[in-house]
Amino acid sequence: MFFRSFIFSALATLLCFSAWAAPLTPEQQAAKEKGIALYNQYKDAEPYLRIAAEAGDPEAQYYLGEDIRSANRFMTEEAHNWFVAAADQGDLYAMLRLSRSGNDLCSAMSNCPPDSKTAWDWLKQAREIGKARADAGDSEAMYIMYLGTNDLEWLEKSADAGYAPAQYLLASRYQEGKGFFFPPWKRSEKVEELAKKSAEGDFAAGIFLYQQFLEGDDTAIRYWTEKAVNLGSAEAIYGYGAFLAHEPEQYGFPLDLIKAYGFIYMLKDLDGGGGMQENVEYKLPKIASKMTPEQIEQAKAFAEEWKATHPPLSFFPPKLGF
Repeated sequence: MFFRSFIFSALATLLCFSAWAAPLTPEQQAAKEKGIALYNQYKDAEPYLRIAAEAGDPEAQYYLGEDIRSANRFMTEEAHNWFVAAADQGDLYAMLRLSRSGNDLCSAMSNCPPDSKTAWDWLKQAREIGKARADAGDSEAMYIMYLGTNDLEWLEKSADAGYAPAQYLLASRYQEGKGFFFPPWKRSEKVEELAKKSAEGDFAAGIFLYQQFLEGDDTAIRYWTEKAVNLGSAEAIYGYGAFLAHEPEQYGFPLDLIKAYGFIYMLKDLDGGGGMQENVEYKLPKIASKMTPEQIEQAKAFAEEWKATHPPLSFFPPKLGF
């Protein structure tokens, strides 16, 4: 066991040092993109991510570490080594993940992987590198600084710089009561403003939050629902299909059984990812009962055409999850 661990650590270190010089080949890049798409669908992404991770790509290394950690429900030695490989190339998310190892299940089980750095060392490194990038104007680094410090000012800076995930998260924090507003009703106005900006930045969670402020404006709700659908949001696609089938009839969506069936049908591609299969099995027969066999075949053809021209289905989980 020790020998295998030593060999893997050496391999990860070797890959780390070679990664700086060699960009991914088209095949490796395609594997990386496929792997991230599968990860965002809560499906098995490891074989694809491993191709790019072993080629030295730090983002693929981070996602591979997350995929392994999530599958095992705690930090394994292999996941840890991939996080280290990514962190050693400057990946801030990997540094933050390593800084949280003290809160991982492996800590309670007393079997966390050995590390030459402490959790505090990794957090300190993430803050130092993140601050330098943030001070240079990197809005995502500002967002990561918030994740690493819990200082709301960093999240506000990131949101002001136009980073859509930060705009959504800041709106959520304000909803929770963070920050000071006078008069108090200014809080709701700011939440709506930030949610709208995040939605306009094509952030799916921002779209869902902004829709909470649109009750009574069916035209706007339809617009933003279709926007989320075109981004590939699995949740939005399920709702959209149901509305097009008038199951339920709501928000003034026109009846279109072919598109309704097609959208719900394509969610079968998730193979149960995100718990969506139960919804599909419930809704699809209801729609099919209103259709002819010819219409169902047309719907399936529509689904294939749509998938070929749109982003992959996604649940858009946060990059630094639990």
